Amino acid sequence: MSIQQLLPLLLLFPLIGAFINGTAGKKLPKIVAGSLATLMTFVSFLIALTIFLNLDQPVRSLLFTMIDIDSLHLDAALYADNLSMWMTLIITGVGSLIHLFSMGYMSHDKGYYKFFTYLNLFIFSMLILVLGSNYFMLFFGWEGVGICSYLLIGFHYDDEQKGLLNGLAARKAFIMNRIGDLGLLIGLFLMLLSFGTLEYEQVSRMVLVDKILPNGNMLFAITICLFIGATGKSAQIPLFTWLPDAMAGPTPVSALIHAATMVTAGIFLVVRSNYLFHYAPFTREIILYIGLATSIVAAFIALRQNDIKKVLAYSTVSQLGLIFVALGLEAYTTAIFHVTTHAFFKALLFLGSGSVIHAMSGEQDIRKMGGLKDKIRITHITFLIGTLAISGFPLFSGFYSKDEILGYAFGHSLTIYILLVISVTMTAIYMFRLYFVVFHGTFRDSKDVEHHVHESPLSMTLPLMVLAVLSVIGGVLNLPGIFLHGSGTHFLNNLLNKNVAGLDQIHNVHPDHTTTLILMGVAVAICLTTLFISSIVYKKKGSVPSEDAQLSAWETFSNKKMYWDELYDILFVKPIEWFSKVFYTIVDSFILSGIIEGVVRTVAFSGDIVRKWQTGKVNSYILWMVFGIIGFITYYLIKL
Repeated sequence: MSIQQLLPLLLLFPLIGAFINGTAGKKLPKIVAGSLATLMTFVSFLIALTIFLNLDQPVRSLLFTMIDIDSLHLDAALYADNLSMWMTLIITGVGSLIHLFSMGYMSHDKGYYKFFTYLNLFIFSMLILVLGSNYFMLFFGWEGVGICSYLLIGFHYDDEQKGLLNGLAARKAFIMNRIGDLGLLIGLFLMLLSFGTLEYEQVSRMVLVDKILPNGNMLFAITICLFIGATGKSAQIPLFTWLPDAMAGPTPVSALIHAATMVTAGIFLVVRSNYLFHYAPFTREIILYIGLATSIVAAFIALRQNDIKKVLAYSTVSQLGLIFVALGLEAYTTAIFHVTTHAFFKALLFLGSGSVIHAMSGEQDIRKMGGLKDKIRITHITFLIGTLAISGFPLFSGFYSKDEILGYAFGHSLTIYILLVISVTMTAIYMFRLYFVVFHGTFRDSKDVEHHVHESPLSMTLPLMVLAVLSVIGGVLNLPGIFLHGSGTHFLNNLLNKNVAGLDQIHNVHPDHTTTLILMGVAVAICLTTLFISSIVYKKKGSVPSEDAQLSAWETFSNKKMYWDELYDILFVKPIEWFSKVFYTIVDSFILSGIIEGVVRTVAFSGDIVRKWQTGKVNSYILWMVFGIIGFITYYLIKL
């Protein structure tokens, strides 16, 4: 089969899985429903791998025409280049492992078949987003992942204890993403107004070949609107507070959203539109500083979180901020490199936290854990690997991708580099704190819970082991030149520059070997020092996170998430509630009610008058006829 024929199958298989589970899943055995959903995603991965290995030039596959009028032609078509296929491999590859993990994690859930229906729909929507040939297809997938995230975050809406909170978290995610989506939609309308098309190939040809560009203000408006959309999906300041609350969903959902799908959508959008952002330097500066602020703020908040999933959630926000710094520096392939390694170790960490929660009978507070390294050995070893990878431990995947971003930051500005080093240092601090508190020391929950602690089944530990291997070796995807000279270096850079529009025209200068070695030395020193100090504090001394009442001022500020939610409550929620009450009191109660009541009274009054004409008495009708005749005669006499 040709690539044009294979591309639709990428979408078809997850859709088939969702349809079968959605219609007949309730009648299927759980093992069948879960296996079907997992198999459909894995088949898509195999198809994606086949296309990726045989793709030389971009390929377009037309599905059908949506709009065909004089001023607009819009196709539903799929587009495969190295960027879209690389993202597809991440989505379907990591997604398959998350599906497999879910088979064990959700085995006792009554909504098992429904959960896998939503997961397959999530994969389907994300594939439309990255494989669509135009911005409209991207937007269609964009909204698809939005509704799927709503369904999955609030999946346990009927839970007796946390059902209300789960529903509120889902609603928060949905609403905050709609704010970003409005920005994206406006950007697409402006793009349509400027270019007359939303097709990637046509827009890139106009910009890169024909040099047809909107004026500066219009280009800034387009790019800033696209970035607003990206801030919603990829959780950047100010639209980031939904992502930590998304932890209300089952843990596999957290892994899927944070590692492989939804949060990478904004990054994909910016990289896909690199040729527009290249000519909008002011927008890139905004992206750079928003990403920098997000990375530091989220890392600071994570320092004193005690929910194992909340620590990882704020970690994701911080890492996304780091990636947006790379985007602001036009280091697009480096951004995709860190997206890739982050998908490996963040999926590993979230699934590992799910294994811990599974072992702890649902407990998520790290203050009640401890000493788990000998009780759940596979989870412990794989979680440690994920921790080392995200902390930038030498030769692990995160070490290479994070160091590349730091290198570009150093070349751009020493101040930005120092601020990023602070963020990276905080990352190592909260991750080693999390690891030592959970797996070392003594068990701090009840004896009954300790008695039930056990390792997860193979369906859960196998994905952990695969992701652990990828978290170790993932750095080879874009090794810097100091390790291998020649074609073996910067594989991902060369791959994406090959056939992705615009990337081959952006020439970033890599730091020289001496500078690279110095920066690596600094990163290694930070990681090892943090590891050493953390081991003394939490392992040797056995320190345990303090109770909320015992926290210092800065610890309380971190633990309370810098009061972002409270600030938004004051700035937006309370004013809207106040306005609603005023609107109800003045407009609804007085104006609208007054108008409606006035109309009712007028109709009633006129009815009373007209009713007198309909008495049913002949003498009354004759009298009115006489009056009518007299009136006609009088009218004509006057007229003459």
